[in-house]
Amino acid sequence: MLCQECGKKQATLHFTKILNGEKTEFHICESCAREKGELIPGTPNGFSIHNLLSGLLDFDPSQNSVTSKSQPGRCEQCGLTYSQFSKVGRFGCSSCYKHFDDKLDPLFKRVHGNTVHTGKVPKRSGGLIKYKREIEDLKKELLLRIQGEEFEEAAKLRDEIRQLERKVAES
Repeated sequence: MLCQECGKKQATLHFTKILNGEKTEFHICESCAREKGELIPGTPNGFSIHNLLSGLLDFDPSQNSVTSKSQPGRCEQCGLTYSQFSKVGRFGCSSCYKHFDDKLDPLFKRVHGNTVHTGKVPKRSGGLIKYKREIEDLKKELLLRIQGEEFEEAAKLRDEIRQLERKVAES
């Protein structure tokens, strides 16, 4: 594939940018990328996984410290600090999840877009889980309707929730 900028050289860098849900792909050669100022892997200013993870963890590699103001202490069980976690990218034990809990929710939200797993559902138990998720969503919507004083819609949602809860109880 030829470079989309110069049309002469072979495209060696392939970028995918997603901005406001719109996906754009760029296929350019190394020299055009340098002219455009894109970061090229393997060069001094290039992209690295460490820089990506450090940014997600609020870790400034140049200062070797967490940039947020309140840094939790050490995990009581294994002694790992948040600074060490941000360098290594792994916790030392299962207690670290509880100890650094206040730091994890914002991290998960930045990485995954949500703090609740909404992945695939097993086929055998999927119906029950599907009903429970739907009930949770309806309860959230019910609260919004009540706050907005839309009581007729709230009553319909309440009835729908009760109906689904009966289905769950029967299962």
